[in-house]
Amino acid sequence: MTRKITLSPALGKMMLLGCAMLWGGSYPIAKVAMSVVTPQWLMCFRLLAASAIMLILFRKQIMPYLNRSIILPGLLVGLTYWGTMVSQTVGLTMIEPGRSAFLTAAYCVIVPFTSWILLKQRPTPRNLLSAVLCLIGVGFVSLSSGLGGFSIGTGDLLTLTCALVFSFNLVWLGKFGQTIHPVALTFAQFMVAGVCCLIGAALTEPAPTAAWLRPSILACLVYLFFGATMMAQIMQNFGLKVTPPSQASLIMCLETVFGLLFSVAFYGERVSGASGVGFALIFLAILGSQIRLSGRMLERRPRRPRAGGPDHQ
Repeated sequence: MTRKITLSPALGKMMLLGCAMLWGGSYPIAKVAMSVVTPQWLMCFRLLAASAIMLILFRKQIMPYLNRSIILPGLLVGLTYWGTMVSQTVGLTMIEPGRSAFLTAAYCVIVPFTSWILLKQRPTPRNLLSAVLCLIGVGFVSLSSGLGGFSIGTGDLLTLTCALVFSFNLVWLGKFGQTIHPVALTFAQFMVAGVCCLIGAALTEPAPTAAWLRPSILACLVYLFFGATMMAQIMQNFGLKVTPPSQASLIMCLETVFGLLFSVAFYGERVSGASGVGFALIFLAILGSQIRLSGRMLERRPRRPRAGGPDHQ
């Protein structure tokens, strides 16, 4: 007889906190890895490795859904996830990890408006207020020389594009996850995105080199593959089972804070006064959006790999 695993609410919250820490740490780790490994090769290996492990561990949940009915949903979530990962990782090569973490997290604010477009669910006044706060926050983050002027660089634009595309990915995952097992849908997403990254890397990026086998780079890849993907996935799944959605959403919002803290502590990122104000405003916008959405969205929220989440990383 199989023994049922029970988890206390306190331990569940600790698992979600650990998950947010792993995701937050993935930003500076990915930045270091991409000093040698190119973005699409990195995501190709990460996603295809995760797909293979998922197929081994969750074969019974995946195989029944691998038929014609998963083709369109798999393509939609896979292509949007590919767009999310490519724009985020390429953007991360141009900006600091903490900055990337906060700009990526703008997806939390964008999701209600994407739901309005795709599902005809009107955003609330709180969503509108969160959007305004987020835009002001992005403006402060983009201030380049005090309050005299601002500029949004290519890295910022790519990361904001990642947030926009990821919002479509999340809404489609929530919609299709009602009829397709979330594990099977996530597997399809990883496979489609991984194959797209493989094709894109083969056509546009240099081939892998021996430099990728340096111990420091291998350590980064191990963290991204198993820590920020597989371990975070398991911790999130267990934590969400025993934690109320409103509390879980707030805990997982800390991913952005951990991303900035780890980047400052271990990568040497410096935060200007204007950027600090911008980060605070973006975080407030995320909190406002998540508190409002938690009761109806998080229960259907897809189990992220990341990021990163957009794993994220």
